[in-house]
Amino acid sequence: MTDDDTAPDPGTALRVRVNGAVHELQVPGRLSLADALRERLHLTGTHLGCEHGVCGACTVLVDDRPVRSCITLAAACDGSDVVTVEGLAGPVADAVREAFAAEHGLQCGFCTSGMLMTAVDVVTRRPDATPDDIRHELGGNLCRCTGYVNIVRAITRAAADLGTITADAGTAVTIGGRA
Repeated sequence: MTDDDTAPDPGTALRVRVNGAVHELQVPGRLSLADALRERLHLTGTHLGCEHGVCGACTVLVDDRPVRSCITLAAACDGSDVVTVEGLAGPVADAVREAFAAEHGLQCGFCTSGMLMTAVDVVTRRPDATPDDIRHELGGNLCRCTGYVNIVRAITRAAADLGTITADAGTAVTIGGRA
């Protein structure tokens, strides 16, 4: 064993765009993305629940894909575009937030950031998702309060409000002359 084997980790240079702003950080190789977001960038909307990638509270979008930030190494995100709940913006995010409020898809709030991130992904990636599809997509997000019924309704409503989903009973939703 040499002295170099016991030296502290000098870290890894990380350049990442978070919520539209470029950040250059020096991070230890084993620092999770969640910890980098919360501790280094002070973006505390990303919640830590299980810290094993099971609960989904820490979900963020990395290069437009949902990831569990508690098990994603920050260093692996070098050159990536990260969006946290604080950075959600645009018509899809607005529709999701409004639908969650209207459908009472929120209760204690602990899972909310991860649910919103997943909902934005579902509405964007699967605009024709049925309620069963949505329940499947939510399989990686745990909520101990709502029972998921209102969350599924909220995601269905957001997609319908955007004119991109077929309503629950198979009836086409028409927005602006489109079916």
